[in-house]
Amino acid sequence: MALKTSAAEMVAAARARIEEIETSDAIAMVNDPAVQIVDLRDPRERERTGFIPGSFHCPRGMLEFWVDPDSPYFKEVFAQDKKFVFHCASGWRSAISVATLQDMGFDAAHLKEGFGAWEKAGGPVEKVTPK
Repeated sequence: MALKTSAAEMVAAARARIEEIETSDAIAMVNDPAVQIVDLRDPRERERTGFIPGSFHCPRGMLEFWVDPDSPYFKEVFAQDKKFVFHCASGWRSAISVATLQDMGFDAAHLKEGFGAWEKAGGPVEKVTPK
């Protein structure tokens, strides 16, 4: 089955219209109280590879609902007056997510190359404590 638009095309279109944060710049933001990093990855990804210290976990499937103040699922973290930087593993999910948020009227940016590049660049990583 041929698709009308591929996932790669959707990512490229999103990247053309959103703010992308380079890994080195994001590492410099990690302790900035005016910045909230948001991890969109699946909980199993976080358990396997760890997470950025101070990041807020918002599974990709709940993003639009957690950001929308009129949603019964709204999370107060998204009402803060901060710069929001979203990330996933490689930057694809976060690019599409930030484009969607932009369409909703929510200002955000994303970590251009994702958590994988963060790790390779030596960004701080916390491990999930086993329960």
